[in-house]
Amino acid sequence: MTELSIIIVNWKSAEYLRACLASIYHYTKGTRFEIIVVDNASNDGCETMLRREFPEVILITSPENLGFARANNLGFTSSSGETLLFINPDTEIFSDVLSPMVVWMRTHPLAGAVGTRLLNSDGSLQSSCVQAFPTILNQVLDSNLLRSRFPTWRLWGTQALYDLQAEAAEVDAISGACFMVRRSAFEAAGRFTESYFMYSDDLDLSYKIHRAGYTVACLPRYDVVHHGGKSSDNQSGHFAEVLQRESMVQFLRSTRGRLYSTAYRCATSLASLLRLGVALWLLLFPSRADRRQAAITVAGKWFAVFAWSVGLGSLLHITRGETNA
Repeated sequence: MTELSIIIVNWKSAEYLRACLASIYHYTKGTRFEIIVVDNASNDGCETMLRREFPEVILITSPENLGFARANNLGFTSSSGETLLFINPDTEIFSDVLSPMVVWMRTHPLAGAVGTRLLNSDGSLQSSCVQAFPTILNQVLDSNLLRSRFPTWRLWGTQALYDLQAEAAEVDAISGACFMVRRSAFEAAGRFTESYFMYSDDLDLSYKIHRAGYTVACLPRYDVVHHGGKSSDNQSGHFAEVLQRESMVQFLRSTRGRLYSTAYRCATSLASLLRLGVALWLLLFPSRADRRQAAITVAGKWFAVFAWSVGLGSLLHITRGETNA
């Protein structure tokens, strides 16, 4: 019987997918697993590569871009493992990470889902791989500056990432880039909510797993490299920044109500206007010449977010057909 079903959604990430699969097959020992790849109409040579190099992979090809949640649910319907791993194609493992995760799940029957630390390509920590459930406060204050200065602030919910002596720690939510879940918990939670096209689907699933009576945990002793967002690198219009916040509105509306989600949108408008002002100041009066381009990028990002927050998102030409996880 298959112990682990690994489900990967591909969208224009064939080269990263190749490295991901090679690392799984090379390092995963002592666990019977199957791999299911759902290709979201990539047209990137994924099918040819899989049939030539990884013929044992179960391939599901979609004629359209289903988005992350729908594609993962589609992959689940072809799975047989008692434990599931939803993992991004732009991840790699460099040790036998998956087998200890499966063993930990087996020996902790109340655990619904578990994740690991995620590392950037240069080995630095992705602190967003675990998080507290969002509030207006932690979303408005979220910034690289505050996170770097106060990495264990309870507001972020990331304390588990820094206690490398602990075997496991309960957290609110883990990243969908490496999301291991008990099959029964996944079904009890109602699977991924398919109205999320991109972003916050992992938050939503973590929330529903808690609601179903299970816990969500992080194993800080294990690392997975997540090259991060490679399938959306070439998109324009700061679409990712806007879609993250659009998905956040959906999550807050479903968990805290319409009034709270509206207040979040208003707070985002004020915060983005403030940050846009700072970026424009730096653009007009850069402390160093090499910071001018960075200021332009930051200003563009916060203009896009502000435009979305006041209902002008259509001006940014952001469409769902351009995006995926």
